[in-house]
Amino acid sequence: EEDAGSHGLVFVFSAKDGISCGNSLADQAFFDSLSSNTAQTNSAAKSSNQANNASDPWSSWNVGKSGNWDNGNTVDSWATKPESAAGQRNSASNNWETATAFGHPQAYQGPAAADDDDWDDDWDDPKSTSPSYLGYKETEASEAGGVQRGNSRAAAMKLPLNKFPGFAKPGMEQYLLAKQLAKPKEKIPIIIGDYGPMWVYPTSTFDCVVADPKKGSKMYGLKSYIEYQLTCTNTNRSVNHRYKHFDWLYERLLVKFGLAIPIPSLPDKQVTGRFEEEFIKMRMERLQAWMTRMCRHPVVSESEVFQQFLNFRDEKEWKTGKRKAEKDETVGVLIFSTMEPEAPDLDMVEIEQKCDAVGRFTKAMDDGVKELLTVGQEHWKRCTGPLPKEYQKIGKALQSLALVFSTSGYQGESDLNGAITEAGKTYEEIASLVADQPKKDLHFLMETNHEYKGFLGCFPDIIGAHKGAIERVKESDKLVATSKITPQDKQNMVKRVSTMAYALQAEMNHFHSNRIYDYNSVIRLYLEQQAQFYETEYKELVALPSSKRCQWGFRGIFCG
Repeated sequence: EEDAGSHGLVFVFSAKDGISCGNSLADQAFFDSLSSNTAQTNSAAKSSNQANNASDPWSSWNVGKSGNWDNGNTVDSWATKPESAAGQRNSASNNWETATAFGHPQAYQGPAAADDDDWDDDWDDPKSTSPSYLGYKETEASEAGGVQRGNSRAAAMKLPLNKFPGFAKPGMEQYLLAKQLAKPKEKIPIIIGDYGPMWVYPTSTFDCVVADPKKGSKMYGLKSYIEYQLTCTNTNRSVNHRYKHFDWLYERLLVKFGLAIPIPSLPDKQVTGRFEEEFIKMRMERLQAWMTRMCRHPVVSESEVFQQFLNFRDEKEWKTGKRKAEKDETVGVLIFSTMEPEAPDLDMVEIEQKCDAVGRFTKAMDDGVKELLTVGQEHWKRCTGPLPKEYQKIGKALQSLALVFSTSGYQGESDLNGAITEAGKTYEEIASLVADQPKKDLHFLMETNHEYKGFLGCFPDIIGAHKGAIERVKESDKLVATSKITPQDKQNMVKRVSTMAYALQAEMNHFHSNRIYDYNSVIRLYLEQQAQFYETEYKELVALPSSKRCQWGFRGIFCG
């Protein structure tokens, strides 16, 4: 295998083995610990209601639907930008402001095929499909967010024999009850800003440009793939990566940060037609959006694994960096051991309240995003199907009527017949405008919602981890009373749960900042494009020759 050298001894298991695994035993332990509702999902297939819950990432815990995030600063003007290094909020002079926030221009709009072939590479197995408003059908994997996407990769995955030492004792207790946490090399400070706990944003920010897709092959041309060029805006150096390399990066980030930071899934998998120009363009633009999201995150973008992905110099350095990342011990719950809040420990009541507030808001937003996606999908279908056909029917009917009138032989109606004919042609032109319009406005609104649906699908596991830690602390009094842990152990548990709470609040402040900026941008674009569309439609009507418009002796629709 191409990457056997970076994994050691490699076995390949098929679905018949009944073994579900990720890229390593440690990965699987991580995914298992993240998805607390895996067993429930397996049994849910026995009834339709439970099956519906299994496809919903929020079904693993019960949160009210109508919660509100308690933040009076969420209403802002169109000009609001995400927080950044300058005062942790001002972004006027850096790339946080100019990063693409809401879409992938001219992304492929056509339907996808549905059967698979495995000539791409050994890691590009099927996963979640594209949003159905683009002609695709949603699956459970895409509903469940990034973690369930990882769990679904059981068909034919390589199983390295190395495991992360950090998973030798899986579970939250590994972090909460450790006598002394190992001091990691990397530290993630959390400061207190105007809006509460915040990540520290880098002084110089960057984006990554994904471009220049090229087809490559191996095994004497039997196996083909597409390679993309990635160029960092801060170094102007380029590296090349295949889709499976992005997939590797996604799983590394998920394993490392997945309990603290939502890591959305990669752009959707195409099963056939992967070398068609339109699909390559669509995938590249969605990879661009995913990379921009990662570059905008102050913790992810500065992490060693992400930097190595963008800045390796040759094949040897790439494989060395891969091996190092796969042996990283600071993964899962241990990521919290790298975080250092510059604030006093929080009270347990306050910790639980803030955790519940995040749960209520993210659940409510998830419901809202899904509702808008459903409505938008229906509107997309209407605009690209029945509605243009109705305009075409009106246009053809008008032209047919004019043709009938022209057979009367009456000399004084030529202008009227000409006006009706022009009106019919105009309605046919409007049909084309209506069919093309969703690509100019609704597309970007749907893309933004689909991205946030991916983010929100990660929160049930994040909230679940925090709730699990809170429950452990609640149980600690009994453990102290039975001398199973010492009072100092309990104090350490409270301190570490407080660190987790600060991390959650810092991540939510980052999330809210980007949410406000993204939705300000995309809704403004949507409204501007809609206004331009109706203005164009009006101009199409009033552009009829004046002699034909006014033949009827009144200033009706054709004269505005």
